[in-house]
Amino acid sequence: MITQKKTGRIIMSTTSQPKFAIYDLILAVFAVLFLISNLSATKLVSFGPIITDGGAVLFPLTYILGDVLTEVYGYKYAKKAIWVGFGVMLLGVVAFTIVRYLPAAPEYTDQQAFETILGFFPRIVFASLSAFLVGSLLNSISLLKIRSATDGKALWARLIGSTLIGEFFDTLIFGVVAFTGILSSYDLFKFILIGWAFKTGTEILLLPVTYRVIDWVKRVEIQ
Repeated sequence: MITQKKTGRIIMSTTSQPKFAIYDLILAVFAVLFLISNLSATKLVSFGPIITDGGAVLFPLTYILGDVLTEVYGYKYAKKAIWVGFGVMLLGVVAFTIVRYLPAAPEYTDQQAFETILGFFPRIVFASLSAFLVGSLLNSISLLKIRSATDGKALWARLIGSTLIGEFFDTLIFGVVAFTGILSSYDLFKFILIGWAFKTGTEILLLPVTYRVIDWVKRVEIQ
């Protein structure tokens, strides 16, 4: 049985296993976004004095979906999605690493390009996975804490507040672990500050979309 509190969050009966209509789809999209974002993050990009990584294009969407998962399904199911995303990325790293060291066919002339893009260094892998795990879990936990403190009101406050916390620690951990000694202290500071501001700003701009997605998912699951 699936019921609903006045806050709009779906809650599950303790007597039966819930059957969700689109949870698996959201989980799959969440994991794919994380994988693509991490592949994109292998490239540093700059806009004048602004330095960030290619993962900034899609990565904010993982936090939006993380908010949807926590708000609609609760922490248990949001945490499941986070661990699935973590596992998909780890599997990708293992697969790409194995392929990297397999002997190349004589006709294959792009080994160096393959290693440049998909030859993950342990440092980058550790930075990415640890940043994602800590940031995503803090985002989910913060959303629940803010919802409890506001008695389920002010959805905008918990969506923005949880992103401020989650994205800050995500960007901080990734930047420090991945680029200390590669970027200057000033450039690293800019990388963290600009990345945090960009990702948070993206969620604020997409807040009306997030509201609609949450309402739509609730309607689908409550039917």
